[in-house]
Amino acid sequence: MGPSPTLARRFWEAIEPIHAVAYFTPEPAEAAAAVGLRGWWMGYFAGRLAPVGAVDAATGAALSFAFSPSKVARALPDAWALADPGTVLATRLEAVRVAVARVLPPVGGEELGRLVELLERAVAGCGFEGRALAAAWSRVPRPADLVGRLWLAATVLREHRGDGHVVAVVHAGLTGIEAGLTHVATGNVSRELIQKSRGWTDPEWDEARRRLVARGLLDRDSRLTKTGGALRREIESATDRLAAGPVTTLGETGVEEAIRLAAPISRHLVDTRVIPVPNPIGAPRP
Repeated sequence: MGPSPTLARRFWEAIEPIHAVAYFTPEPAEAAAAVGLRGWWMGYFAGRLAPVGAVDAATGAALSFAFSPSKVARALPDAWALADPGTVLATRLEAVRVAVARVLPPVGGEELGRLVELLERAVAGCGFEGRALAAAWSRVPRPADLVGRLWLAATVLREHRGDGHVVAVVHAGLTGIEAGLTHVATGNVSRELIQKSRGWTDPEWDEARRRLVARGLLDRDSRLTKTGGALRREIESATDRLAAGPVTTLGETGVEEAIRLAAPISRHLVDTRVIPVPNPIGAPRP
């Protein structure tokens, strides 16, 4: 058996499906197309990076660490010639609000308000050093309604954790594709799901595998070695540690309350197949 989940990890598992509604419902993609963006992935990269501004392909790839730079370059900077970041962001926020409102389970206004209060307090505990994407999302004005605020707070928190995960992966000496291979080697997600969604070619995948074998992190059957398993556990531990700010701010009692309120929402999203499991994000059913 692996180590028990930390409080920071359980917190992420409870709220990640709420954020992920943006990727698995039709409304955001339809909104992106309506403002002129071409194709799902252009809408994805422009919508996710819009708070940062009209970034070029290299900057977008740095911020979208898990993705092939060539996949990012097919969307950026062309997206900004079709719709400016402010327009993309505004339409995305409204589309996601509509989508979340549609797929939410019945939730009392008092419970929803309390969950939003806790998540926004957790956001206030985020430090943004070295976390450009999370910092940009933290500057997005709060929507007027609870559903919009719920999604935005969940988004800032997951980008804060995600930026910290990138710090941990880079510190471990892995590239984006190498991180993907080690993730697949844990058995928690398939190569097909990660490679296809992140845009890596077979030659790129095979070359990364050879590098990891040479480092002693994978064996010749693409399984984690003892050293590779230890490194992967260190990365996950560091990710949890770097996500501790919001948890510390809420305290154990506050985090447990947030999990109690958020987890049933996220379980509903998984059970109604709004959010598929497994998924490229790695989010489980909480």
